Amino acid sequence: MYKHIVLTSIIVLVSIFSADAQTSKKSDMTDAQQMQKLSRVYAYLSKLYVEDVEMSPIVESAIESMLLELDPHSAYLNAEQMRVSTENFSGSFSGIGVEFSILNDTLMVVNTIAGAPAESVGILPNDKIVKIDTLNAVGIKQSDVPKYLRGEKKSKVDLEIVRDGFSTPLLFTIIRDDIPINTVDAAYMIGDKIGYIKVNRFGNTTMKEFEEVYNKLKPIDGLILDLRGNGGGLLDQAIKMSEFFLPKDAVIVSTEGRAVPSSAYYSKRRGEFTKGKVVVLVNEASASASEIVAGAIQDWDRGVIIGRPSFGKGLVQRQIPLGDGSAMRLTIARYHTPSGRVIQRPYTKGDKAGYYERINERMSSNTIDTTKHNGEIHKTLLNGRTVFGGGGITPDILIEMDTVGITKYLLQLVGRGVVNEFTITQLNKHRDSLTTAYPTFEVFNDNFKISERILEELSAFGEQRGVETNKQEMIESKDILKRNLKAILAQKLFDVSAFYQVINNSRDNTYHKAIEIIENESKYSAILKKLEK
Repeated sequence: MYKHIVLTSIIVLVSIFSADAQTSKKSDMTDAQQMQKLSRVYAYLSKLYVEDVEMSPIVESAIESMLLELDPHSAYLNAEQMRVSTENFSGSFSGIGVEFSILNDTLMVVNTIAGAPAESVGILPNDKIVKIDTLNAVGIKQSDVPKYLRGEKKSKVDLEIVRDGFSTPLLFTIIRDDIPINTVDAAYMIGDKIGYIKVNRFGNTTMKEFEEVYNKLKPIDGLILDLRGNGGGLLDQAIKMSEFFLPKDAVIVSTEGRAVPSSAYYSKRRGEFTKGKVVVLVNEASASASEIVAGAIQDWDRGVIIGRPSFGKGLVQRQIPLGDGSAMRLTIARYHTPSGRVIQRPYTKGDKAGYYERINERMSSNTIDTTKHNGEIHKTLLNGRTVFGGGGITPDILIEMDTVGITKYLLQLVGRGVVNEFTITQLNKHRDSLTTAYPTFEVFNDNFKISERILEELSAFGEQRGVETNKQEMIESKDILKRNLKAILAQKLFDVSAFYQVINNSRDNTYHKAIEIIENESKYSAILKKLEK
């Protein structure tokens, strides 16, 4: 009964449709009659239902349910979701600037962000936060921590800290300030002439960050742009990144929809890196803005795409504010690459679960089916190479998933947070000796090894966390566990870039194939050569 009420009490949308009515080409009474029907249901529900009804959650559920009947990417975001989303793409949020973890129900400071308010007042790694203002922080959920530590810029928060070596808690008053959210995870040199940059999403500051790290890498002959796991973000940043590699006036992406004019976006200037070799890394989690960049570079024969077929998210959403801090993201058009390829993969309206289940199946598969392109075959714009449409970007070089060492035991240790928690615990015990022995990442990377004894301690720690030891699977997963432990430790001691250097150099077939191609001029040119005259 409530489901029926939910699906029919959508009067909140009246104002939206009324505002857009002038732009609609329909002039019959069907829409007006339907809106009148919804209005009457809402009125009778609020006035006559046997009990008092709080309409707000019902209306929100109604909007969510209606959008579920459309494509997989039209969505409703309530006011809190909108606030978090805005923070994630704005490039900063206001807070105190700590990296934290929950260990044995205790809120532990893992690291402080350089120059942030927490560091400035003297908060240190290993500090235990036991009170936030009047809130007892012991037993706090990890997901609840941000809403207590973040807040308005210049607002005050009082922390009670327990620190080893002090018999009584320490009290700190911290004034919140803007904390940067970086969208570029890593940037470093591979040898003398190859740069590597990893971008985790496209936010307001992405190209500013990108250009800053690129300028620190120069001069380079080739660049590996890692967009694996990048779920997309802001269109303007994707256009600017594509423009960075393309000549002036090159089309980057176009859109077409039923109720909005078709449009195309062009590079407004000659890009800064239009001559050197480019390799772009993608996988099934590369979506939307990532696919726009990869598609533009591939269609213009500007670089080589390596990895696994991307997600296939090519629908354009318009964000429509709903007056109370919430918003609706409504699909209004589709993206096309410069050669005309459709980025969006097929979907069945209303089957959002099946849509994501299919991508999950592809992500867990050890093979790649290159035949499923829905008949869409296109040619690149300069060299006439064959490229495929109909959903996502198919790489020039396909890399099958490396599943060697992936065991149920490994997945339990990682999935339950045991590996991360164990590493932080070890860091808390040995931080001073580690920082003394390994003052730089280069020294750490060259000399630090994960011993068999550490793996035994990890196994025992897992037992304490409810993960039963499987000795055979531990042997099979040993190399991956050593890599992950060292990478997490590198991140905590140094920065996120250090994490990716360890992960990439250990056993990343896609990464090493990229280096091979970019170092070999003949192989690189052969992939991009003109196939048809």
